[in-house]
Amino acid sequence: MAGSGLVNAQVETVVDLDAIAHNMRILRAHAGDAAVMAVVKADGYNHGAVEVGRAALAAGAAGLGVTTVGEGLALRRAGITAPILCWLNNSDADFAAAVAADIEIGVSSLSHLRAVERAARTAGGPATVSLKVDTGLNRNGIAPTEYPVVLAALEPLVRAGTLRLRAIFSHLAHADEPEHPFLDVQRDRFLTAIATAKTHGLEPELVHLANSAATLTRPDLVFDMVRPGIAMYGLSPVADDFGLRPAMTLQAQVALVKRVAAGEGVSYGHQWTAPRDTTVALIPAGYADGVFRPLSNRFEVWLGGARRRNIGRVCMDQFVVDLGDNAAGVTEGDTAVLFGPEGPHPQEWADLLDTIHYEVVCAPKGRVVRRHTGTAPRL
Repeated sequence: MAGSGLVNAQVETVVDLDAIAHNMRILRAHAGDAAVMAVVKADGYNHGAVEVGRAALAAGAAGLGVTTVGEGLALRRAGITAPILCWLNNSDADFAAAVAADIEIGVSSLSHLRAVERAARTAGGPATVSLKVDTGLNRNGIAPTEYPVVLAALEPLVRAGTLRLRAIFSHLAHADEPEHPFLDVQRDRFLTAIATAKTHGLEPELVHLANSAATLTRPDLVFDMVRPGIAMYGLSPVADDFGLRPAMTLQAQVALVKRVAAGEGVSYGHQWTAPRDTTVALIPAGYADGVFRPLSNRFEVWLGGARRRNIGRVCMDQFVVDLGDNAAGVTEGDTAVLFGPEGPHPQEWADLLDTIHYEVVCAPKGRVVRRHTGTAPRL
């Protein structure tokens, strides 16, 4: 996505930092006495990791969570000094840079542990690590069969001061189904993993398990810290919205308004033919910008005070909407909201695409310019 230094963007995402702060306050209330780690991986779910991170920290987040060492280093270069955890790296990642930048490293295997150990010795200082244990998601995380081996290798390193064990954490498989019985299975496995570490003389400073859904719906899974992601951006992972405010608006300026005669087709393949004389508006955004081609003829935008339906195929750079008699007087330069608080909800796209709203807000790309608004305090 293009940087926010550009002006007069034809297509842009507008991110409301006040909404980020509002959502963080809601999440803090649900977390109770637990700390809140704001997850800003994937460039803040495409909202801008640095700006969102600053707003979240100012609103009470205790630290930030990212995927890779590189994402953590980008936050450090931006001047963010709060705790940062990264948790998905190959064994050949630049762990030495993470150690030097005081970035906490999630360890998911013995090979990861050994790589971090080498980096700590090279850096000449202790590395802060957290053990990510697999409690049943069976993705990233220390396998149950390898866990005792990792603990045995970690114990002398912690005792010698080569590594600092900050946390033990895991990730849930069914958090968006709050009553699913496997949540209890994972909780019990997590508690067993913590107890097993203690038998090796390893006492974590904190433990954490809850993502957005668990933070909002399962207080028994809160532990010492929670790691909300999508909820911080105002999108609920469950049916209740909990008062969250979506932070992103995807919008575009109308490029052209024109008449189309009855019987004329619109866009490639003429999948739509005008049943009457009508007026159409050309929106300069397409699948190269994150407007999914399978949405063709199926979605609406907010334009001229009303919802306007897309007609014809979504193209690489543009799509068309029907204005009818154009009673609102839509003209070139007017703003069409594709999704956002003042237009269709991202969930509408998700329903049409048989996906989740996470993917929808991550989709804007390429020529789309990101702009931040709001008065949320920024560190």
